[in-house]
Amino acid sequence: MAHIDRRPGIRPRPSIGRRLDIIARVCFPGCVTLLLMLFTQAPMGIPGQAVLLPAVTLGSVWFWSLVRPDSMPPPLVFLLGILADLMGYLPLGVCTFTLLAVHGLAFSLRRRLVHAGFALIWIAFGIVAFAASILIWLLVMLLTFRLFTPMPALFQALLACAVYPILAIPFSAAHRSIANTDQL
Repeated sequence: MAHIDRRPGIRPRPSIGRRLDIIARVCFPGCVTLLLMLFTQAPMGIPGQAVLLPAVTLGSVWFWSLVRPDSMPPPLVFLLGILADLMGYLPLGVCTFTLLAVHGLAFSLRRRLVHAGFALIWIAFGIVAFAASILIWLLVMLLTFRLFTPMPALFQALLACAVYPILAIPFSAAHRSIANTDQL
């Protein structure tokens, strides 16, 4: 339930419309992440469009885990990771493990970063994106028994850093308006 509904006191039972509104606001981060993941895989004829999947998923999970961890719980991150593994043709569990690690890191850094400026959050995301890309690269090499050059992992980290502001700006606006569970 919304934060406003947890205050002690006598009040009428929330209406069906109010309950549906709260559910929609809580589900917004997961639904938007899922839609963006599907959008990166839609056949639009853009060259290299499929490369956006890990960057968009990583940026979305980082943002919502940092800003609204109650709307991006670990089971949802797990399901998004499994879906990203299946859509990205990665060995099962690679993206799942990485996204869960990013979610845990964002949750643990939440108190320090949530009141910081955008530049500091972006720098922290850049470090996390670099570490996540290296982790994906290492896990894929271990699970496929092949050696790969690290250049795609570095490109993936740079792409995630470049995509993050494009995601964070509308996500911040949505967090203040549409996805805000405290708003009536």
